[in-house]
Amino acid sequence: MRITTLDEALKRIKKLEKEVAELKAENETLRNRNFGGRKKHDEAWMAAYNDFILKYESGMTLMEIVAEGDVSRRTAYRYLAYYRELQKTADDSKIVRK
Repeated sequence: MRITTLDEALKRIKKLEKEVAELKAENETLRNRNFGGRKKHDEAWMAAYNDFILKYESGMTLMEIVAEGDVSRRTAYRYLAYYRELQKTADDSKIVRK
């Protein structure tokens, strides 16, 4: 495309600016999308995990905790596996210190 006049150049600039704005909006949408899957261990995750552990350590069964509706069955098993791994690590570190 060959631009020969100032008016053509200004029209082309407006067209390109509009295209850039659209691309920026699309980029922002892609940057903020939710990919799903497991979440990182952020504050909300830790709060839910700690709530689960308090209930579990107080004697509630896994199915009783799930029945309350705060966590899914899969998440409860995931929390339990994480809890047991932490317990195992803590026990292993006690053995090494002795």
